[in-house]
Amino acid sequence: MTVSKIDLLNKQFSRRMFGYSTTEVDQFMLELAEVLGSAADMQKGLRKKIKRLERAVKEYRQRDETLRDTLISTQKMVDDLKVSAGKEAQLIIDEARVKADAAVQSGHNRIAQLHEEIESLKRQRSQFEIQLKGLLKSHMEMIELSNGPEKEKTEELESKLKYLKKVE
Repeated sequence: MTVSKIDLLNKQFSRRMFGYSTTEVDQFMLELAEVLGSAADMQKGLRKKIKRLERAVKEYRQRDETLRDTLISTQKMVDDLKVSAGKEAQLIIDEARVKADAAVQSGHNRIAQLHEEIESLKRQRSQFEIQLKGLLKSHMEMIELSNGPEKEKTEELESKLKYLKKVE
């Protein structure tokens, strides 16, 4: 049962000979005691609940602070990792450029070497052609010389030899 302030102020007891009816007053006092007792119990329970909730809030605040600190340190680590990764990436890129430049330079050197070898081979071919032409020319001269009077003598001797072979 609940009793409000208005109920208390408006409560009227019946009158008896020497004042109010003691039974009604006693009964009302019991009801009030019950209401006040349950209110006190409820208040005590609510105070315990408040303390429990305050501890929970305190714990949650500590967790929140810990999480915030963790987030801040994690963010700092991520930022540091990004910076470190950026530096490492730049070093890798620089190293790759150096290697690429060295490979290009090596390629240029090889091309220059091949051009020199080609030129050397062209000179050798020209020299070989000149020598071959000279050799062919000297052989042609020898052939032309052999077509002269000696050829006629050789042919005459060969025909005599054939004749002798037939006669035999």
